[in-house]
Amino acid sequence: MVLSKTASESDVSIHSTFASRYVRTSLPRFEMPENSIPKEAAYQIINDELMLDGNPRLNLASFVTTWMEPECDKLMMESINKNYVDMDEYPVTTELQNRCVNMIARLFNAPLGDGEAAVGVGTVGSSEAIMLAGLAFKRQWQNKRKAQGLPYDKPNIVTGANVQVCWEKFARYFEVELKEVKLREGYYVMDPEKAVEMVDENTICVAAILGSTLTGEFEDVKLLNDLLVEKNKQTGWDTGIHVDAASGGFIAPFLYPELEWDFRLPLVKSINVSGHKYGLVYAGIGWVVWRTKSDLPDELIFHINYLGADQPTFTLNFSKGSSQVIAQYYQLIRLGFEGYRNVMDNCRENMMVLREGLEKTGRFNIVSKENGVPLVAFSLKDSSRHDEFEVAETLRRFGWIVPAYTMPADAQHVTVLRVVIREDFSRTLAERLVADFEKVLHELDTLPARVQAKMANGNANGVKKTEEETTREVTAYWKKFVEAKKSNKNRIC
Repeated sequence: MVLSKTASESDVSIHSTFASRYVRTSLPRFEMPENSIPKEAAYQIINDELMLDGNPRLNLASFVTTWMEPECDKLMMESINKNYVDMDEYPVTTELQNRCVNMIARLFNAPLGDGEAAVGVGTVGSSEAIMLAGLAFKRQWQNKRKAQGLPYDKPNIVTGANVQVCWEKFARYFEVELKEVKLREGYYVMDPEKAVEMVDENTICVAAILGSTLTGEFEDVKLLNDLLVEKNKQTGWDTGIHVDAASGGFIAPFLYPELEWDFRLPLVKSINVSGHKYGLVYAGIGWVVWRTKSDLPDELIFHINYLGADQPTFTLNFSKGSSQVIAQYYQLIRLGFEGYRNVMDNCRENMMVLREGLEKTGRFNIVSKENGVPLVAFSLKDSSRHDEFEVAETLRRFGWIVPAYTMPADAQHVTVLRVVIREDFSRTLAERLVADFEKVLHELDTLPARVQAKMANGNANGVKKTEEETTREVTAYWKKFVEAKKSNKNRIC
């Protein structure tokens, strides 16, 4: 939650047992304290509170990297005080960023000649990268419409309803109409044919997702490109494609090298990718690259000289740390193509172990496909007693954080659980997770099934029970359940 809120008036202080040897009074929670406290006390107070956070390694909801090698951790700490934007003061850091942009552009088959520099920039994540790419498309479209003497005040963008929320932010913040292709049960990505049907003269681009957040599936960018080429020929438009490869950009080149989704397709004008996902860097780094320099309007690039030299900049923010850029360069040269392929192979193999384990329980329908981002999205075959949200909540007692969510329109009646397989998720953890799922399901089977709703519907003869009968039956059930638990607790093993 980005917006802050305060607690109740009765809970306005921070109390720390361990800090009592340094601090005799509690600290205000929402105001700066009047006096300083020892560094040991400050550390202990914060450390104690952070213990209540979840374990990042067991957070299977997130695509974001949670482990890196100690050598890379060391590099990041050594550069944590460098401001990435100060290019004149830190020219080597700037050079490393440029190397990353060129490596990634070539990984995505950008049409670069010998010695030609790629066009791109490092960002704080794919959200900023998407904002920048969207702005480039919007400005290109506006410039063309102005030159033709046509209205340029109603731009729109076509996406699937499965897009990440950053696309909705882009549309709302920069006043672009968002035209979404609705989903349907069994098909949870954008339909290219329906997307192209929605394209009109005001469409700045079509956004395709390489690795849906919901199911990990790759959208068919090749088919989208071919259909859009034909529509452009018929209409005289030149609508392009942006590929949101936040999750899949560091997967497809290594696991599916023959898949055409990138700059090999002529209408793909820009691509974003998250370095902090399968680029294997801690949170805080994304990349956006353009096909050619002409796809990024010059008027969006600012030039400053107050940091010591003329410096071009195209970002939404200004100052930021250099550590993640340096970490990305470390991973690219440390792992190389072979290393990334090995990591992605391992992730996919562990995904298959988890997928097969869940299937063997006989309790789940697998919603995700075997190809795509290494994750498993699945739903209960029978949710009449307990649903996916109850499974996710109960699973937290074992330390696992597994999200449950409903699909977007028009498949909102479908609820799924999702487990993302990252580099640090081993086969042993996959097997343990399956075992814990079985424990959770067994425990839920012994609990009353949404008791009030089930029992209020009536008995086997279809006669609706009175409120008194329902209450009596619920009470009797819970008494029996509690007594059984007490009986089990008293057994000697």
